[in-house]
Amino acid sequence: MAIGEMKTLFDPELVSDLINKVKGKSSLAALSGQTPIPFTGMKEMTFTMDKDIDIVAENGKKTEGGITVAPVTILPVKFEYGARISDEFLYASEDEQLDILTAFNDGFAAKLAKGFDMAAMHGINPRTKEASAVIGNNHFDAKVTNTVNYAAGTADENLEDAIALVDGADGDVTGMALSKTFGAAMSKIKANGVRQYPEFAFGANPGVFAGRKVDVNSTPNIGTTKDHAIVGDFDLAFKWGYAKEIPVEVIQYGDPDNSSKDLKGYNQVYIRAEAYLGWGILVPEFFARIVEAGA
Repeated sequence: MAIGEMKTLFDPELVSDLINKVKGKSSLAALSGQTPIPFTGMKEMTFTMDKDIDIVAENGKKTEGGITVAPVTILPVKFEYGARISDEFLYASEDEQLDILTAFNDGFAAKLAKGFDMAAMHGINPRTKEASAVIGNNHFDAKVTNTVNYAAGTADENLEDAIALVDGADGDVTGMALSKTFGAAMSKIKANGVRQYPEFAFGANPGVFAGRKVDVNSTPNIGTTKDHAIVGDFDLAFKWGYAKEIPVEVIQYGDPDNSSKDLKGYNQVYIRAEAYLGWGILVPEFFARIVEAGA
């Protein structure tokens, strides 16, 4: 980034690295594939065949099966993070500037991953932890009404019950996002003194459990409603993606973070990055949540 260039884009390699890091730290990104989302948004059509398929005799009468079509609009949401650093950044070599931006990229990826989960799971602004009007009800806590009450001693049975709810809606469970509390509870379940699920012991994140993708993270348990697990069809019934342009600004003047401290007065510059992520829960009944009773 040349000095004096106020706004540019992350290098394509940094963008690829950022998205890979998001996938590694976000449960939703780890459990589902991503697709690019245009800035103007996209519309996903979901089809429900209302009846079973029909067998018709030769020259026999055909009857209508029926179909229900429901569009789901996926709009990108802006996620922003900024930080003040010394204005020595402006006078550093391009290699040193790149090193700083790479480090910023690493931190931004971790915050973006956590923020994505918190927004799409709970509908909250990650910084304020309050409900976001921008997100509205486009989140799992609002859309997924299949719930099971959490009980630590029978966490495995809770999981079975949640999977049964998805199965009962003709869905397939392809992935499971588990809270760290739930993972710890699974590790403690014993029969005749023997751990039944040692793959969860000591805070482990096994990646695969019972033939399904699994991710253990703190993010399901953040929010007004305490989710201990979200299970369901993350392959087909949930979609997310990002707009490829991820701008970064180096701001030299003013008070961009509203801290009442002028940048020039404190010999600082402000680095700000923005990413645009969109998501949609296409078939809410293909998911179930294990929740804290009474939360």
